Amino acid sequence: MSEIEWCKKLGWTNEQLEDLRYAGYSYLRQGKYDIAISFYEALVVLDSKNAYDAQTLGALYLQMKEPIKALKWLDCAIKLEDKHAPTLLNMSKAFLMLNKKEEALKIAAILKENPDHSIANSARALILAYS
Repeated sequence: MSEIEWCKKLGWTNEQLEDLRYAGYSYLRQGKYDIAISFYEALVVLDSKNAYDAQTLGALYLQMKEPIKALKWLDCAIKLEDKHAPTLLNMSKAFLMLNKKEEALKIAAILKENPDHSIANSARALILAYS
């Protein structure tokens, strides 16, 4: 069975997807995560090849303290764009929420050398806090 191309079926353009993404991000910025999740759940269906949408949905579920749902979407994002440091950092945090310290610290150990200082510092902080 092939995947349905919902945007094509609905006649949606990239501009309409961007509008939906912008609205979802606006709710995210306001801390209205439950509303933002609805937008990003639609986006991952409409644009299933977009790693940003999957990563953002995973991060939102992490904020809502739902690590299993978070890992589902973070894993999807990594499959679309491997080695994406923010996604990996969120995966580490989700593993910690699930008391899977070994998996979390393995990821953090890789990220502590990341050229992005905010990622590296967050990874080091996780290692210090959970080692």
